[in-house]
Amino acid sequence: MSERIVVVGAALLDDGRLLAARRSAPPELAGRWELPGGKVEAGETPEAALVRELREELGVDAEAVRRVPGEWPLRPPYVLQVWTARLLPGSPAPKPLQDHDELRWLSPDETWDVDWLDQDVEAVRKVLEPSP
Repeated sequence: MSERIVVVGAALLDDGRLLAARRSAPPELAGRWELPGGKVEAGETPEAALVRELREELGVDAEAVRRVPGEWPLRPPYVLQVWTARLLPGSPAPKPLQDHDELRWLSPDETWDVDWLDQDVEAVRKVLEPSP
């Protein structure tokens, strides 16, 4: 079996709202929305990758809170894992710095107003499930 590469996605939550990021690249994904994040580098924990990716992509200081159950296939060998995350006190507001051209905080009734990437749809559904 070939090695899997984990891509972490951040369900960044603030006062009940979820942050969605619109892709600007690559062309086949541009204009669609996703949970921000990126690849886990060698020797890095998924949680550390999440914090690093949020700093690089959005310019924020955040922390991973908990892993969302499940894993979603991307194009091989990549798989998506999602963590809920929150901004740390004093963090600047998120800005689209890398790979994105727009960010939106979505209230629960706005969650499906954006065109999510296919693999993010199931992950977002899982994020929004009530905790047991």
